[in-house]
Amino acid sequence: MTLVSVILPTYDRPAYVAAAVDSVRGQTHSNWELIIADDGSGEETQRYLRGLTDSRMSVIRLAHTGNPSRVRNAAIQRARGEYIAFLDSDDLWEPSKTEVQLETLRSSPGSRWSYTAATEIDSDGHPIEFEGQVPWLPLAGNIVEPLITIRALLATSAVMAERSLVAELGGFDESQLFGEDYDLWLRMAARSNVAVVDRPLIRVRNGQITSYGSDRIGAYEGWVQWYDKLTRSLSDGRLRVLAGQRRAESTLVLAGLYAEAGRGGAAWRTLAYSARRGPTTAGWWWRALKTMVRSVLP
Repeated sequence: MTLVSVILPTYDRPAYVAAAVDSVRGQTHSNWELIIADDGSGEETQRYLRGLTDSRMSVIRLAHTGNPSRVRNAAIQRARGEYIAFLDSDDLWEPSKTEVQLETLRSSPGSRWSYTAATEIDSDGHPIEFEGQVPWLPLAGNIVEPLITIRALLATSAVMAERSLVAELGGFDESQLFGEDYDLWLRMAARSNVAVVDRPLIRVRNGQITSYGSDRIGAYEGWVQWYDKLTRSLSDGRLRVLAGQRRAESTLVLAGLYAEAGRGGAAWRTLAYSARRGPTTAGWWWRALKTMVRSVLP
């Protein structure tokens, strides 16, 4: 029986996907299957995928949608493993990643999923650090609140979970185009404690090198959507208030990005929406006023 199903979505990343696949091939734990969901890539990527001959690998060819949740879910539906592990096509796993993570889960009763630390790398694969980088914290157990506040930093490629847990939750929310990963992590955290490996067993490509990762407006639209969802779905009233506060902060950032992009109408609509939904403070209104002024200046 297959123990680990690796879910790898890709779209026109021929420069990176081969290295990602090789990092799966190089795992010290060998009982895995790799399911690559191709979101309508061009000929160069398709040619590489056609050349894969390892019987543990399969490719799902999809019409392009640009919806990462839909692409990952297509691969999840094919998975046969007891566990599911996620790997983005521009990231890399260290050779011991799967083996160490499985050992951690087996020694953590009550934890149905886990994640590891990560090293951030540039387009050439060199480790990078930058000013203002948020420190990584090895948070384990119940991490619902740290996920809401983004104190818990979980790269998609760092997560492994029981396939049954992902299935119980219906996989990724396909209506969430950005922040879909944190949406699933929070739903898993509400269902089960998490185990953590305090070692960087993955290398994550800096998001600024891809058009998807660098779409800050899209990203903050996703955060606002997610926090709005949480204000309706969380059963704990204190956490709902916290989600509302995070939504208010995210709408300020989003409105500012709209203003910078010359989309004044979108900035005003975003602030008006946030003001209606609350909660807001005097500080929020002052920052909103400054954003509104910026949105009408040339």
